[in-house]
This record gives sequence, C-alpha cells and structure tokens, in this order.
Amino acid sequence: METNNHFFYVLTCGDGSFYGGYTNNLNRRLKLHKEGKGAKYTRGRGPLSLTFFKTYDNQSDALKAEYQFKQLTRKKKIEFLLRETGGYDVAAEEL
Repeated sequence: METNNHFFYVLTCGDGSFYGGYTNNLNRRLKLHKEGKGAKYTRGRGPLSLTFFKTYDNQSDALKAEYQFKQLTRKKKIEFLLRETGGYDVAAEEL
C-alpha cells in the first residue's frame, strides 16, 4: 500500500458498529487505531477488524466514498459490505 494513494476503509468495532474512514496511509492509520490513537469513535470499541478498503487515485473520490458510506443506514451498510466483499468476516483481520 503506497502512501501516495488515498483509501476509504471500514472497520468493524467490537460492539458490532462500523467506522468508515479516509487516509492516505492505511498501514499507519490502522496502527493508530490499534494503539487507541485513531478516531475518537473507535477508542474503547475494540477489538477492531478491518472489514473493507478501497484505493482511490485522488483524495476527493475517497472522501466522497467515505461520506456516502456514513450516510447509509446500518442495513444498507451491511448490504454494501456484503456486496463489496462477497461476505465479510468480522474477525478475519483483527487489528
């Protein structure tokens, strides 16, 4: 994963909720989440699992994808993740 890319990613939190985020360095951002220094929302909601990510060529498109995901209802988020991942496994990639 190169640092000049832009990523939209989704974490599944230990309480079953989803966190959608943007970064230009996915490895660094996941490390921050794991250390409890990521988004305020994910602190105390571990364990966290990387459920989905997609690479974009520019920041604008990645931020649009993040915004669109955050506007979805929980049911629609699950449908999106099932469609995009072919069936996500919450514990598959625990941080």
